[in-house]
Amino acid sequence: MLTVCFLLFFAMVAVCLITGWSVAWALLGGVVLFWIFGLRQGFTHRQLWAMAWTRCKKSLIVVRIIVLIGVITGVWRCGGTIASCIVWGVGLVTPPLFLLLAFLLCAAFSYVLGTSYGVSSTLGVILMALARSGGVDPAVAAGVVLSGVYFGDRCSPASSAASLVAAVTDTDLYRNVRQMLRTGLLPTLLTLGLYLFLSLRHPLERMDGAVLEALEGRFALSWWTLLPAAVMFLLPLCRVPIHWTIMASAAAAAVLAVALQGFTPGEVLRSAWSGYHPQDGALAAVLSGGGITSMAVSYVIVALTGLYSGILEGTGALRPLSGRAEALAKRTGRFPAMIVVSTLCAAALCNQAVTSMMGAQLLEGAYDDREELAMDIENSGILIAGLIPWSIACSIPLAMLGAGNGAILYAFLLWLIPACYLLTKRKFYHQSA
Repeated sequence: MLTVCFLLFFAMVAVCLITGWSVAWALLGGVVLFWIFGLRQGFTHRQLWAMAWTRCKKSLIVVRIIVLIGVITGVWRCGGTIASCIVWGVGLVTPPLFLLLAFLLCAAFSYVLGTSYGVSSTLGVILMALARSGGVDPAVAAGVVLSGVYFGDRCSPASSAASLVAAVTDTDLYRNVRQMLRTGLLPTLLTLGLYLFLSLRHPLERMDGAVLEALEGRFALSWWTLLPAAVMFLLPLCRVPIHWTIMASAAAAAVLAVALQGFTPGEVLRSAWSGYHPQDGALAAVLSGGGITSMAVSYVIVALTGLYSGILEGTGALRPLSGRAEALAKRTGRFPAMIVVSTLCAAALCNQAVTSMMGAQLLEGAYDDREELAMDIENSGILIAGLIPWSIACSIPLAMLGAGNGAILYAFLLWLIPACYLLTKRKFYHQSA
């Protein structure tokens, strides 16, 4: 019956993708399907709810971060932070190399901050505003940003994903980081070459002077407006938790919006809730968006993912798959098996963290080297989750960037790391005992 449930679930996902409906409907259908599966296995409604709520409650931590990110994307706009970055960025960015520089900036920031969400919602939003105002295809620009933010999300010492993998495999975080940088060198160089080519094909055109004039006329642009961005960059270096960092940055932007930009406290609160939506058409094309409500679908996706992954975990539905996964590793090799397992887990569970844990759990017996296990997870599940359109690892960053699923095709680093590692891993054909 479990197989039937998964087939129906994937069919619902396919319908949503084809029709353009939100994948939240498919996830809701998944909760119903796996709930019925649990009942057929002999569990009561009370037991299933306890299982579902246990996982969902943990996912609420992610929801809190997403809510704060929604706030910061709204108040950064009315505080003048994004306007300043656009006006000064046009002068600093070399138009023919815009996409290449965007990738390098996102990669550097994500390595320092260790968060894909934090960089997507701040630097990513700014770069997307520059791309739209400069005539660059938003899908291409969003794919570049997605590659950049996952560079650090995968291999930064500050990344929660890297810490999780080190914990579930019982390996040393910093040794893993060194190995990730080594195995990521070739795909990163190839990604740079591809983005150089795309940069020349999609240069940042000169922004319409009317847009720049509108930005300069509406906002008081000074170095103070960069304070919220500086807070987001500096506080994580001092080991300040990301939620406090976002709150401090949002507070600084709110003060600037009132004291420097002339907004009322009520207008700032509305921007935090529903986003900033200027009346001027030129400004609206560049700055509209942000706010808590802009991330509404993301909240639902995270909650639903937590509910049905809790049911699958609590009922032990995936436990019998461990033997099959290990048998697959003996036939094809460890890393190919990890790719298959990670892809299925990311598609079914829609969560990067759960994908990493399930990969370790299902294939642990196939490995005699814990560091190899850690590296195989880092080079598969952590990145593959960012390529599944309905996974929160992909859907939430794209929602922040205001981009569609077409951006996934241009997230070259996420494709190249698994492919290059598959071809270059020395132990690839060594079978486990």
